[in-house]
Amino acid sequence: MSVIVLVGVALALAAGLVVGNFMPAQARQCEAQPARAAALDAAAVGELAALAGTGTGRGYVDMGFVDAEGKPAAIKDFAGKTLLVNFWASWCVPCRAEMPALDALAQRYNSDTFMVLPVNLDIGEGGLAKASKFLADGGFQHLPLYADSSFAAFERLKTEAVAIGLPATLLLDEKGCELAVLQGPAEWDTPDGHNVVAALIGS
Repeated sequence: MSVIVLVGVALALAAGLVVGNFMPAQARQCEAQPARAAALDAAAVGELAALAGTGTGRGYVDMGFVDAEGKPAAIKDFAGKTLLVNFWASWCVPCRAEMPALDALAQRYNSDTFMVLPVNLDIGEGGLAKASKFLADGGFQHLPLYADSSFAAFERLKTEAVAIGLPATLLLDEKGCELAVLQGPAEWDTPDGHNVVAALIGS
């Protein structure tokens, strides 16, 4: 076999690795779920009318952040639960206004199969402390503290045009696959918000 042919085979194999095995995990881990996305779209009326069902196959299982103690965590740690992942910051006025409703939603629905998962974006020195103080001062007992301290998770959402600002919310299935997206705040603790959660968890 000639050197030229060998080089060609090597290049083809390398290309296959890049396109296949080394493809970013989030691009190949989820199947499209049009039916579940459509069910969420149908439920998203009134106070939740801005919610958009997606279900195109985008996945977040490896999306990472840290917990209240600064230890690494990721969406995969919540496997088996449908998630309402809310990106927020203590300096974001609409985020602050939305937190009481999210806390009430968490109190009502958090279980072995569903969780409101807030991810804070008070980045920089003292960011975790600021977020912790805000949650404590507000008496939000049902919202745990997780933080995207490197801003990497939210940058991914911006790069993929999933989010443009705060707050931003993802509805994910039990495997961390995207079912719906909401840009901006919502009145979650309302019949409209409850209907969306019911559609998400299948009740």
